[in-house]
Amino acid sequence: MSDTSGRPRTRRPVRRALVAVVSTLGLAVSAAAVASPSASASAPTPPPGWTQVFVDDFDGPAGSGVNTSDWRYATGKGYPGGPANWGTGEIETMTSSTDNVSLDGSGNLRITPRRDGAGNWTSGRIETNRADFQPPAGGKLRVESRIQVPNVTGAAAKGYWPAFWMLGSPYRGDYWNWPAVGELDIMENTQGQNTVFATMHCGTSPGGPCDETSGIGSSTPCAGTTCQAGFHRYRMEWDRSTSVEEIRFYLDDVNYHTVRADQVDATTWRNATDHGFFIILNVAMGGGFPDAFGGGPDAGTQAGHPMVVDYVQVLSSGGGTTPPPTGGRDAYSTIQAESYDGQSGVSTEATSDSGGGQNVGSLANGDWLQFKGVDFGSTAARQFSARVASGAAGGVSGLVEVRLDSRSNAPVGSFAVGNTGGWQSWRTVPANISSVTGRHDVYLTFTSGQPADFVNVNWFTFGH
Repeated sequence: MSDTSGRPRTRRPVRRALVAVVSTLGLAVSAAAVASPSASASAPTPPPGWTQVFVDDFDGPAGSGVNTSDWRYATGKGYPGGPANWGTGEIETMTSSTDNVSLDGSGNLRITPRRDGAGNWTSGRIETNRADFQPPAGGKLRVESRIQVPNVTGAAAKGYWPAFWMLGSPYRGDYWNWPAVGELDIMENTQGQNTVFATMHCGTSPGGPCDETSGIGSSTPCAGTTCQAGFHRYRMEWDRSTSVEEIRFYLDDVNYHTVRADQVDATTWRNATDHGFFIILNVAMGGGFPDAFGGGPDAGTQAGHPMVVDYVQVLSSGGGTTPPPTGGRDAYSTIQAESYDGQSGVSTEATSDSGGGQNVGSLANGDWLQFKGVDFGSTAARQFSARVASGAAGGVSGLVEVRLDSRSNAPVGSFAVGNTGGWQSWRTVPANISSVTGRHDVYLTFTSGQPADFVNVNWFTFGH
């Protein structure tokens, strides 16, 4: 739930706030009491059947910044070219200063809002470089963190808005496609209240199938110790192994909110989930969500209370043998190359292309990528385009081919690519394909007369 974090919208807080109040009353008995553990526990060992795909225990010297091989700082008052004030109306300036974002030397990250003598607020917002977090087809994804929200309550907490959340990868580099690309708010809190919120955002705004700007959300109190007085565990599980895909939200291992694919139309769900996501941690000051609970910050708000994060961990389970989720992938949305269901001979790496995230590389003759359950609909697709880069030596080139359902089937289309000026010098290359309708497993295959690597791929899509 991160409306809090300067996300893309200008919108959703008011309804959500009202729902939160009602949900808090209705769910007050649902969270199990959990004694607040020590402040510097490591990420727990993955349970049987789960594989760790990302972790940061925030170990490091006191006063140092985050590991920039895993995280990037989002700074200023919004993304370049995106909505002002992060689209939420919050008033702080996000910085990369260790005054706002730093390790405490005891295995924790601290994101601390501060106010200068002129009354200007600064704070911190960090995002994973990776933007490919999603469940495998037929499997599950777990994203979790152990957090103590800012330990401030009452009038001194007016305007505080800490959050742990995720945005769909297509948001990077666009910044105007919210909420269609999906947002998963794992934890939001405001005004120092002993209540946390979980929400999925999708569809169109205002209104639409996901009731924006509020989204599909719920809330619950922290039990045992308040959200402010101790650490609690916040988790999202995205499950593609069930007959109806669902996303579940937990506080201290208690599932208090679930969103199912059949709550919205298939196109809305596909657009919101058929891609990877990146993770965000931030503390906003002011904005629509706090406004719904009394506003702030004001002269009585106390600066300097951090959100303390013990770890962030991402786990994956299953997949590979189960059919893709209901709705599959949308052929006409951007399909991130690193979201493949199968591959041979490829690697992934961070990309400098607009929007960040990852691309696939080391692509040479005979390599391939598989993408299960791509839905072309009933109107034939006749175009294919891919975002590619190449630093291949002179005279080295090859074909990027599209095959359906089997790597041994003839290509329905292809384009040739050679050196584009570097392995991170990106171009969008179009091609015609034979008419395609229905649902298919799509294979990208790579054919060259030389054994050398000849192309990287960031994403691809189809058109009519």
